[in-house]
Parts: sequence; structure tokens; C-alpha cells
Amino acid sequence: MNKHIALITGGSRGLGKNTALHLAAKGVDIILTYRSQQAEAESVVAEIERLGAHAVALPLDVADSAGFAAFAKQVQAELQSHWQRDRFDFLVNNAGIGIHAPFAETTEAQFDQLMNIHLKGVFFLTQALLPLIADGGRIVNLSSGLARFALPGYAAYAAMKGAVEVLTRYLAKELGPRGIAVNVVAPGAIETDFGGGQVRDNADINAFIASQTALGRVGQPDDIGGVIASLLSDDNRWINAQRIEASGGMFL
Repeated sequence: MNKHIALITGGSRGLGKNTALHLAAKGVDIILTYRSQQAEAESVVAEIERLGAHAVALPLDVADSAGFAAFAKQVQAELQSHWQRDRFDFLVNNAGIGIHAPFAETTEAQFDQLMNIHLKGVFFLTQALLPLIADGGRIVNLSSGLARFALPGYAAYAAMKGAVEVLTRYLAKELGPRGIAVNVVAPGAIETDFGGGQVRDNADINAFIASQTALGRVGQPDDIGGVIASLLSDDNRWINAQRIEASGGMFL
């Protein structure tokens, strides 16, 4: 039986890296993408291979949809050369950025950047890769707790994530005939370098979030990577079209 292969965007750091390592520990091979940090990506590949899985790192700018067709051809070539296959099993649309700006001060350029990465990128990259996803495969999109609760400064970012949640349901409906399950994981505040590392590095913000979380602390990358890896396991094959929030119970 062939091993499963997962493609994870933004897999060189943060939640993408953590997800890749969790999946590799479960025996899943990895194709990860990075935008500019090639050395970091190759370091993750080395970690994955130490866990006994195989991995490759490919450059991709998820904000540039014009490059998606060429990227899909590159993925196809890697599948043939490394795995002698023409399909992969799991797509994790993880890559993203954070922009904090009050609604009244959000610029059109900021809005467009968030849309290109978080919504347009997810939509058209998934479309471009669809012929390479195996029937019976899975897709996991990343949203945010901010699509449920509102914190000032995240109107544009959260709007994109809300759209991704709706898109997830449509993908589940339209890809159901191929046996492809599509879900969305919505992390709460996590201690990573996302958004400049504010949650991790600002003690006041960290303490505030912990005080508003039922489990009494801020999330760690392991809290999310494990959820995604679990969602892609055979045990969860019947979960479909669901929004799964992994926030420790923020703002209940």
C-alpha cells in the first residue's frame, strides 16, 4: 500500500511546519511550500526525514495565482520522480500573513494583499491542484477564531477567513462525488511569529488572551498541528464540511 502524501502550503515555519512534523510522525510523506525562506524549508525537510518520512520543499507565492499552473506541473513532476505516482492525498491550505489595522485605516493595498493570499490564493490553488488530488483524499483549509469573535483591527483578515469557511462547505459539496472530504480548522491565538509574533512576545497580550481562554493559556503550535494531523487520519474520514475551532475555548 502506498504511503499517503500531504501538500502543505507555508510549511517552512509556524503551524505549517508543525503540521508537517505531526503528519510525518504518523508516516505521511510531505510536499511543503515556502515563499522565500528556502533554508528554513530545507531544515524542515531534514527534520521530516529524521522522522522516517520523505519530503520535498518547493517555492510558491500563494498571492500570485498566475504561477499556480506552473506550480501544479512542478508538483506533478516531483510526484513522478520521488514517488512514481501522479496523485497526492492531502492538501493543507495553511500559508498566510497577518495584518492588524483598524477598519477605518485599512488600505486597499492591505485588503488586496490579504484577499490574494487567504481567499483568492486558496480558491485558485486548490482548483489548479484538483487534478492531482487522489479520489478519497482530503483538504483542510485554515481559518481563524476571529471569524467567530471580533477583535478590533482584524476586519479584513477575518472577512477573508469567513469566506474560506463558506468556500470549504462548497468544496465539500462539489468534491463529494470524488470522495474528497473538506474541512476547516480555525486556530485561536497561537504563540508563533505570525503577525509579528505579538501573541508570543507581548506579555500583556499573552496574559489577556490566556485570561479569556477556558483552558487558561495561549495556544502552542503543537495544539494545532496535532488537530490537523488527526483530522487527516482514517479515524476521522467521516468528518466533512465542518468548522473545527482549536482555541482552547476563547471568548466563550
